[in-house]
Amino acid sequence: MKTTRKRPIGFYIAGSWLSLIVFFSIFGKLLPLPTWDASDYEALGLKPFSSGHLLGTTMDGYDMFSGLVNGSRISVFVSVISVGLGGAIGAIIGISSAYYRGRYDKFVVLLFNVMLSIPNLVLSLALISTFASDTQDANASTLRRVVVLIVSLTIVIIPLVGRIARASTMQWTSREFVIASKSMGTENRMIIRRHILPNVAPAMLAIAFLAIGSVIIVEGSLALLGIGIPGGASWGSMLAAGRLNLEFSAHEVYLPALAIAFTVISTNWFGDYVRNSLDKREAKI
Repeated sequence: MKTTRKRPIGFYIAGSWLSLIVFFSIFGKLLPLPTWDASDYEALGLKPFSSGHLLGTTMDGYDMFSGLVNGSRISVFVSVISVGLGGAIGAIIGISSAYYRGRYDKFVVLLFNVMLSIPNLVLSLALISTFASDTQDANASTLRRVVVLIVSLTIVIIPLVGRIARASTMQWTSREFVIASKSMGTENRMIIRRHILPNVAPAMLAIAFLAIGSVIIVEGSLALLGIGIPGGASWGSMLAAGRLNLEFSAHEVYLPALAIAFTVISTNWFGDYVRNSLDKREAKI
C-alpha cells in the first residue's frame, strides 16, 4: 500500500498564515470591519481585545485590525507584482542567455553583476525620491509611489531570479534528453518550453518566495525613512506612524511588526522547503 509522505509542521503553520493574509488581501473589503482610515474619536488609544475593537485602536482612533487587513492588500500587491514581473523578465533573460551562450551570455552576466552591485534599498530610495515626491493630490502621490516602488523592486529582482534561472538552465542543457532533442532537429523554442522551463521553474519558485519576503522588508524600511507608501495604507506605513506613539500605545508598533515578521518567516520557510525538495529531486536524477 502506498503511503503518503508527511509534511513538517512548519508547512501547515506557514501555509495557514499565508493563506490568511491572501484571504484578507482579496476579501478584506467584504468583511464587516470599521473603515481603516476613519477615526473613532470615542475610542482613542484602546488596548487590544477592547470592546468593539479586537486589536485596539491607535491614539488617533483608527482601528488596528482594519488597518492590518487593509495593509495586507498593499503589501501583497506590491510584493507579488514586483516578484512576478521581475521573475518573468529575469527568467526569460537568464534562460535564453544560458541556452544560446556566446556574447549575449557574457553581456547578460555583466549586466546582472552591475545591477546586483546596487543595494535594493538605495535604488528604491533614489527612484521614489526622484519620481514620487509629494504633490497636492494625496491620491496621485500614493499611486505614484506604489508604481515607482513596484518598478524599482522589479528592477532589483530581475538579476536575482535571472542568475538562478541561468545557473539552473546551464545544468539542464547538458542532460542527455536535451542533447537528444537537439540532435533530432527540435526547434530551440520547443526545447526550452518542453524540457528547460519545467525543470528550471522549481528553482525560480524557491527564490521567488525569498524575494517576496525581501520586498515586504524593503517597503517597511522605506516607510520608516518617510518615503514609503503614506497614510498608514501598508504595514510599513502603519509601523512608521505608530513609532511616534510607542511609549503610550506600543501595540501600534508591535502588531504591524509581527505581521511583517510572520509573513517574511513564512515566505522564507516555503522558499527553503521548495529548495530542499528540489535538491532531493535532482539527487534522484
